[in-house]
Amino acid sequence: MDKRVLVTGGAGYIGSHACKTLARSGYVPVCFDNLTTGWEQAVKFGPLEQGDLLDRPRLDAVFAAHQPVAVMHFAAYSDVGESMRDPGKYWRNNVAGSLNLIEAAVAAGCLDFVFSSTCATYGEQDGVTLDETCPQAPINAYGASKRAIEDMLRDFSACYGLNHVIFRYFNVAGADPDGEVGEWHQPETHLIPLMLQAIQGKRAALTVHGTDYATPDGTCIRDYVHVCDLVEAHVLGLQWLEAGKGNRVFNLGTGHGFSVRQVIEHSALVTNRAVPVVDGPRRPGDATALVSGSTRAEAELGWSPKRSNLETMIADAWRWHQSDGHGA
Repeated sequence: MDKRVLVTGGAGYIGSHACKTLARSGYVPVCFDNLTTGWEQAVKFGPLEQGDLLDRPRLDAVFAAHQPVAVMHFAAYSDVGESMRDPGKYWRNNVAGSLNLIEAAVAAGCLDFVFSSTCATYGEQDGVTLDETCPQAPINAYGASKRAIEDMLRDFSACYGLNHVIFRYFNVAGADPDGEVGEWHQPETHLIPLMLQAIQGKRAALTVHGTDYATPDGTCIRDYVHVCDLVEAHVLGLQWLEAGKGNRVFNLGTGHGFSVRQVIEHSALVTNRAVPVVDGPRRPGDATALVSGSTRAEAELGWSPKRSNLETMIADAWRWHQSDGHGA
């Protein structure tokens, strides 16, 4: 029988890339998505089951129909600014939805669980390169909701033997170099696609949110990792669980931070076009710098990022945006 993996949020940016990598690795990705922020056109590598994480009977039916060997859980609201304006939306969708999913997985006997978490659980820790042992002190509801799900997984592991790998992402960028899937959010909130849209004239300018941070050029610093490298780590995490190696947390970043202004400079070089920019106020909930200081994923999973340099990430994203991959 084929090895099916339930991929929540599989019609979204990271989830669709994960589905492609799972299919290449011999699994059948079963996409579970309510299509509020995902796109049906991105579901190309396995079946689509439309549904909402808050609908427990629908989840139970999908588990019964497909009998997945594991869950990869990407589905979540992830806009930091919105989470500060509407925290209830994040606690309801991300936390209550994840509780439904975890309970449905346990009830179905599906006990291998790979979870998409975030470096936002670490909060504001100035001058610290972050590893998995750093204290978690999120400064926004998005990060707080992800930390709560991590705690939930630990409790369900202790009670029911739910095996889990937690990945805390830094900033994800780039697109499938084959052009089959890419990054497309509506509304768009991520730096690189916003910048490429500004270059293309699809928006008037890129707004730089905050120019008075305690960084060399005053703008936030982030650690960027290519989406294809990121999802490769998820398959390695799944195989880690299949080998019975137990629960583990891994940061996924490169250890190199770039400021917003540095990303803009690299984008101008890669695209050979000027980036129209306007300066704006800080966004609530934004940390000054988030950079991974971890080598655990490389040492233990054998994860070796291949496309996570800024030029490649921007070039892959630019190719996708120029192709109008989503048709918009």
